Amino acid sequence: MSATPKPYGAPHETVIKVDPFKPADEQKGLHNRWHPDIPPVCSVKQGEVFKVEINEWTGGQIKNSDDADDVANVDLTKIHYLSGPIAVEGAEPGDALVVEILDVTPFPEMPWGYTGIFELENGGGLFAKEFKSRAAKAIWDFEGVYASSRHIPGVRFAGVSHPGLIGTAPSAELLATWNKREKELIDLPANKGCCPAVALPPLAKGAYVGQEGIDDKTRNKIHDEGARTIPGREHGGNCDIKNLSKGSKAYFPVYVDGANLSVGDLHFSQGDGEISFCGAIEMAGIISLKCSVIKNGVDKFALKNPIFMPSPVDPLYANQIVFEGVSVDVHGDGKQYDMDATVAFKQATLNCIAYLKKLGYTHEQAYLLLSAAPVESHVGAIVDSPNACVTMGLPTAIFDRDILPHPDGLVKKDYGQAAIRSDGVRGLDYLEKQ
Repeated sequence: MSATPKPYGAPHETVIKVDPFKPADEQKGLHNRWHPDIPPVCSVKQGEVFKVEINEWTGGQIKNSDDADDVANVDLTKIHYLSGPIAVEGAEPGDALVVEILDVTPFPEMPWGYTGIFELENGGGLFAKEFKSRAAKAIWDFEGVYASSRHIPGVRFAGVSHPGLIGTAPSAELLATWNKREKELIDLPANKGCCPAVALPPLAKGAYVGQEGIDDKTRNKIHDEGARTIPGREHGGNCDIKNLSKGSKAYFPVYVDGANLSVGDLHFSQGDGEISFCGAIEMAGIISLKCSVIKNGVDKFALKNPIFMPSPVDPLYANQIVFEGVSVDVHGDGKQYDMDATVAFKQATLNCIAYLKKLGYTHEQAYLLLSAAPVESHVGAIVDSPNACVTMGLPTAIFDRDILPHPDGLVKKDYGQAAIRSDGVRGLDYLEKQ
């Protein structure tokens, strides 16, 4: 950015521009691996508002169509496409980078997004094994703050728009730690051949760094060593926290000079957990940010992972039907687990899916809806052995009819089907026996 002060009322500068209609791997200012040697594409001043344009996380592989063949065939070696890195003047290792998320919007010329169920062997999701997942998707149309879908009729809701992925660059030491510990996890005998994989190691195939002026040796090093962007880690990353939304403020640890902030994976809306893997309403769009630095913030705040302050403007859905789940596989073999919150979360979700099926939604539609809508999950109890308890709150106001329990039961309607593979192959309806 220019050192000359901006005049009052001047428009906020867009520091990274992308074209959402062109392949991401042909554009500058993007990368899809984490590595300290990726140079910043620009620098911003503390306290200055700026905009960043962001491609859809797969780089435009998913289309606005009525089949899910693109989801089935998506190349996951090429994700996530992040805009950045962006250097923040004055940031040094040990500092805290304060990032205010001022706005998140879709591109005006692309007012739609999608939610996807990925194949068991290509992405997976919370129920990849139980459902023997096969590709499905829902296209969502945006009308201001609202989203609705031709593939999931009968619902309309205000989105909680946010970046699914935002974080600072790792140091060389931190990167080495990530790669070492994740390799150790992959190499455990119990994890050999797992599908979906327990973790993804560095992979040169599909790696992309759009910056010019990087010598071949450095570029190859980034491709060979760069950490994949799938999980969240100490620096932030792909944490998919729906309430890290426009109006929130986050504090990130700084590991390299300039902090080298990157952001991507914009979501128009998402339920807690993003359960279908590509479970938010994924979109391309524009994020407005403002950064500042707190010197020695890592020590001042005991900052091992980011912390954030939620937005004051998230839509409020106060009335919910809340489904409980405990750490007993009541929908499967009845196995008792010891304080397993993941099992409890899955049971709460399956209870909610079973309810939505009684209303007429297919299991694909229900799975997609709970991934995309502003569903709230909470840990109810984590100390009462042997059962953890987790809840899932389904907002009632997002539906165009009464869905509350009635003595006469629930009215079942025909809601059609989500977009599935063109060959008609579907995953297992795990709850069909219910």
